[in-house]
Amino acid sequence: MSEVRDSVVPWRVWTWPNLITLVRLCGIPVFCHLLLVAEDYVAAVVVLAVGGGTDWVDGFLARRLGQESRFGQLLDPAVDRLYILVTVAVMTLTGLLPWQFTAVLVARELVMAATLLFLRYQGFDSFQVHYTGKTATFIVFMSFPVLVLAGLYEPAVDWARPLGWALAWWGIVLYWLSAAIYVGQAVWLARRSRDDVPVAS
Repeated sequence: MSEVRDSVVPWRVWTWPNLITLVRLCGIPVFCHLLLVAEDYVAAVVVLAVGGGTDWVDGFLARRLGQESRFGQLLDPAVDRLYILVTVAVMTLTGLLPWQFTAVLVARELVMAATLLFLRYQGFDSFQVHYTGKTATFIVFMSFPVLVLAGLYEPAVDWARPLGWALAWWGIVLYWLSAAIYVGQAVWLARRSRDDVPVAS
């Protein structure tokens, strides 16, 4: 676990990884239009699968090309959160997800938001990304297109429903596990910061 205060990563906007993240961001309204307006369910599933499946590409390219940036570090998790929350909201409103699942997922996001505010209050920029969180996000992403198929495409119900829910609940468990890791990271950083403060004699 490393300290994240005073990041030395350059602030660069126009990089290939950031472009991919922005394309993923544009996929959110496209998915909503295809599912709710055009009712083109297959195309909606494709857009959703591509958006979730390419979540790791921007980070991989940033490291491979040496194009890591502070802008990308902020944009990528923000797009992930927006992608998940919008998709969950749409799927809940259309009856593809039960409200209980949505409540569990939203509660985790509220915990993360509160932890991030606490971290910022302590003078830190953000969390150190943990592989458990990235894995959980990827699995949750992948459950969504399968559940859309299960709910709207009759020939796929037999295999899509069990697969989709297996991915969804597995992802949720890892999602909460990663939240516990991030909360622990925030507490550790806060204690370390407090211990580093010199005591007046």
